[in-house]
Amino acid sequence: MGSGQVTDWQGKHVTVAGLGVSGVPAAKALHGLGAKVTVVNDGDDARAREQAADLEALGVTVRLGDGDTLPDGTELIVTAPGWRPDKPLFAAADAAGVPVWGDVELAWRLRKPGAADWLAVTGTNGKTTTVQMLASILRAAGLRTAPVGNIGVSLLDAVLGDEEYDVLAVELSSYQLHWAPSLRAHSAAVLNLAPDHLDWHGSMEAYAKDKGRIYEGNRVACVYNVADKATEDLVREADVEEGCRAVGFTLGTPGPSQLGVVEGLLVDRAFVENRQKNAQELAEVADVKPAAPHNIANALAAAALARAYGVPAGAVREGLRNFTPDAHRIAHVADVDGVAYVDDSKATNTHAAQASLAAYDSVVWIAGGLAKGAAFDELVAEAAKRLRGAVLIGRDRALIREALARHAPEVPVVDLGRTDTGAMLQAVQEARRLARPGDTVLLAPACASMDMFANYNKRGDAFAQAVRELGA
Repeated sequence: MGSGQVTDWQGKHVTVAGLGVSGVPAAKALHGLGAKVTVVNDGDDARAREQAADLEALGVTVRLGDGDTLPDGTELIVTAPGWRPDKPLFAAADAAGVPVWGDVELAWRLRKPGAADWLAVTGTNGKTTTVQMLASILRAAGLRTAPVGNIGVSLLDAVLGDEEYDVLAVELSSYQLHWAPSLRAHSAAVLNLAPDHLDWHGSMEAYAKDKGRIYEGNRVACVYNVADKATEDLVREADVEEGCRAVGFTLGTPGPSQLGVVEGLLVDRAFVENRQKNAQELAEVADVKPAAPHNIANALAAAALARAYGVPAGAVREGLRNFTPDAHRIAHVADVDGVAYVDDSKATNTHAAQASLAAYDSVVWIAGGLAKGAAFDELVAEAAKRLRGAVLIGRDRALIREALARHAPEVPVVDLGRTDTGAMLQAVQEARRLARPGDTVLLAPACASMDMFANYNKRGDAFAQAVRELGA
């Protein structure tokens, strides 16, 4: 099982680690190719038993409640991206000389000859929005495409399905990249790098290294963030194909080989003739929805990848105009008594919350949840001058409260100890009490949601519902 394509899966013993959203399609695909598939899963709950029954009906072996033991005769492991590299299963595989692939690696190896190119996106924040913008731009250029990967359509379905694509807009997490050693994109972007998932990767260096894998073997462009030097460092370290270029994006005036902003216009000085002197207008800032700074950066990254693929300027404009962002991403819910209420429940880490807070001048901030090992000092110090007040919810809210006491002692703070379903309504009522006309009440929790809500969508829905009750 070296680096080449595996053409004959007949009778190969493959262990799939984890049921989940990637495990089930991987098990089905491998079984369909003739492999002898065993699925191992840590959990043994009702959902897992239901998925196991479906797979067993096809002839796949499933072992629930033991994800640590390597099944006898295993020749390859295909793992769900969330499984940590330090699990005993992988140590056993390593000792036995058994390779471990992720679902992305499997999809990459199963591509048909002449398959669609991949334009790949990673980063701590903004991945999904950028990939959706990119797909919208590619569609506007008349290309057959889909946003795939860590979003919506599974990569395996895109690669093995009957739908024919010219090019794929691929969102990749650091987990997926960790397990995808032979992936080689046409062009790729790292949007930003901030501490996240350090409990999984073990260190910031390991996290950055996994993100940087996206640039390996790029053919046309490695797109980086001029404002985030760490992304440019990853380009320097990457082993790319001859002639591949580093292309930066910036919210300032672009230099040669960069895309940027000039007098309210998104402009390209990378994919033009004589880039020392010339620039190509791509779109207006007003074409980007919402036109918050970090979202303009997402649009520039998407435009850079599309231009690397040869898309004309007009399609960039049309694609950005056609694009509607997903729910819970700096979504304006309502204005009540001259105060704007904005739902950015998707801001599940400090870097995302920082970008969100930077978009407003005077904010009553609703924050808190599961911190995932994050520290809040830098975020609070940066945002202090914008804060009218803060309302804290969730399990790890004390970490934010302590950072506020250190860096913004004059900002009034309401600390809500309750974790029941009514907590969000109370949080919004407290925020209303602190806000003045012209302020923004911003849900940008800087934390994950699972201590109180099923996911960030449910948290955002609770916020929007609470705001509607205020308005009523």
